[in-house]
Amino acid sequence: MSNTDIREALNEKSGFQVWWRLLRPHTLTASFVPVFIGTMMAYYVTGSINTLLFMAMLLASMLIQSATNMFNEYYDYVRGLDTDQSVGIGGTIVRDGIAPKTVLHLALTFFGIAILLGLYICIQTSWWIALIGAVSMLIGYLYTGGPIPIAYTPFGEVFAGFLMGTVIIGISYFIQTATVTSDVIWISVPIAIFIGAILLANNIRDLDGDQENGRKTVAILVGRKKAIQLLAFMFMTAYGLTILYVILNMLPILSLIVLLSVKKAFNVIKKFQGKTNPLEMMPAMVATGQTNSLFGLLLGLSLLINAVIN
Repeated sequence: MSNTDIREALNEKSGFQVWWRLLRPHTLTASFVPVFIGTMMAYYVTGSINTLLFMAMLLASMLIQSATNMFNEYYDYVRGLDTDQSVGIGGTIVRDGIAPKTVLHLALTFFGIAILLGLYICIQTSWWIALIGAVSMLIGYLYTGGPIPIAYTPFGEVFAGFLMGTVIIGISYFIQTATVTSDVIWISVPIAIFIGAILLANNIRDLDGDQENGRKTVAILVGRKKAIQLLAFMFMTAYGLTILYVILNMLPILSLIVLLSVKKAFNVIKKFQGKTNPLEMMPAMVATGQTNSLFGLLLGLSLLINAVIN
């Protein structure tokens, strides 16, 4: 398949969309949803939120996520893992001809802006946030940078879920309330699972290419069929925990509206089954991000509505 053919198959266009694809927008749900959930949990408990802190946290998280995606694009190219036939990347370097250093510098710029936003958040809340933020940014860099990239190991899903899910939800809640409760940590687990699922779906799609390049992801270690089963189990666990939290009064009964997203999760598994070609699995990958978005938005809205009516 030629460069033109792959661009047509992926519906890649020139102009502004080159830079938009570099951000890998379908993955940004992993940064938006946790900030939204953490903030809505704070509103559910206190009845008020600091809008400026919410916006600063949201933008900083999305910038760090975008920069991480750019580091991924840059270092995979440097290591020779990405070609003009690669699916699931922005393609900015290998298909659009953008200089690798430009991508790297843009990633560092995004990190710089996130640091400035982090300083504002620290001034308004606590300097402990700076330490947590610095560690998160370092891990974001080491995800594909450094001598042993996390993305090449079986621990990518765990790191992504914990940092983008539990840590971001915890920080988002803390900057609004100056505390973190055990309920916040427990309620973050389903979100962490969904974020890990986004990465697992990505690794299922890229299994063959990753294996050829020496990666040791969970999908590679257990095989495609079992990886899809693991993805289904992760979805069931996230929904099961949410129902349990409602039963335990950790979440309002209205939070059961997240079950409206079950059909989308079921479709993810259905779209993966029997597929081996990365292009064929792209709809499943996109649907995984959409499932996280839908689940997160419904959970956040349930907290918001419950706080308003009570």
